[in-house]
Amino acid sequence: MICTYILKCKDNTYYVGSTNNLERRLKDHDNRQNRYTKGRLPISLVFAKQFSTLKEARSYEFFIKRQRNKEFYKKLINGAFV
Repeated sequence: MICTYILKCKDNTYYVGSTNNLERRLKDHDNRQNRYTKGRLPISLVFAKQFSTLKEARSYEFFIKRQRNKEFYKKLINGAFV
């Protein structure tokens, strides 16, 4: 499954990423193999959107990261954008 995903960390920050194997990537986060999330466990998956290619997923990831706005993230997570 190629997707862009958002994790909510215990300190109420968000981590945005993209992957071609979401299950493996979530295990990596849980096993402290990511510098940003390893000190912010537990994490929860709050958003995932599938894409046909990893290039599309990464493009969407960077679009989300450019927003730099928690309210945008919350709206995206709650389905305000299609």
